[in-house]
Amino acid sequence: MARERYRRTRTRRAFAVATASTLATAAVLYALIVNSPGWDRTRQTFFDAHYARISLHPILHGLWLNLRLLAVCGAVVLVAGLLMALLRTLRGPVFFPVRALATAYVDFFRGLPLIICILLCVFGIPALRLTGVTNNPVLLGAFALCLTYTAYVAEVFRAGIESVHPSQRAAARSLGLSNAQAMRYVVLPQAVRRVVPPLLNDLVSLQKDTGLVSIGGAVDAVYAAQIIASRDFNYTPYVIAGLIFVAITIPMTRFTDWVAARMNRRQSQGGAV
Repeated sequence: MARERYRRTRTRRAFAVATASTLATAAVLYALIVNSPGWDRTRQTFFDAHYARISLHPILHGLWLNLRLLAVCGAVVLVAGLLMALLRTLRGPVFFPVRALATAYVDFFRGLPLIICILLCVFGIPALRLTGVTNNPVLLGAFALCLTYTAYVAEVFRAGIESVHPSQRAAARSLGLSNAQAMRYVVLPQAVRRVVPPLLNDLVSLQKDTGLVSIGGAVDAVYAAQIIASRDFNYTPYVIAGLIFVAITIPMTRFTDWVAARMNRRQSQGGAV
């Protein structure tokens, strides 16, 4: 009981110290900002309540496009990334061309900046004038997002697959399972569980990068803010759009941290990873 009371006392003391230091830091930052020479002009340009009110509805309307892009592109990226990882882990000399092509794809799109990929897809594909190929900037922007994030997710899945000890595959083969069955029933379940936190981090990044489709003319939350800002030369709509993205991202980030901590606890206790 004495040890428990001591632990509770230390917890309360640590909480009080953390709270006091946080409030003190916030007060110092607030004083530095509001007392700066250009604060009045900055407040009018970036924190105007009038422009915040008139921009909120168009930004939320555009945000619906960002959320749909996140849902669709996230599902496509997970499936395509897993497929690409499987192609990169195929064994045998006969599969060398497939492995080489998959490796080249991953290396290229991991190195190509996403904004350049979007520009090439949104403006380059319609320039080809191919029959039956859309020129919709939303679809082309989503295609560029899928191309880039599939490369990143493929590497995450491949790292998970290679983290499974070879003895697991050998044991499955000794029980009569084929290579495909060993991968499906033994390797992949373990690999996917191990890479859940980094996959969630990639989805968080994807959620933010959906705003880049605005450079092709798609009216999402970012472009809706840009329309109002360019019309009235006030940048408060950008701040509102940014805060909305942050409000969406923080719960996803905390969920990722919770999943990672839960998996670490289970691993430290000797449970299944």
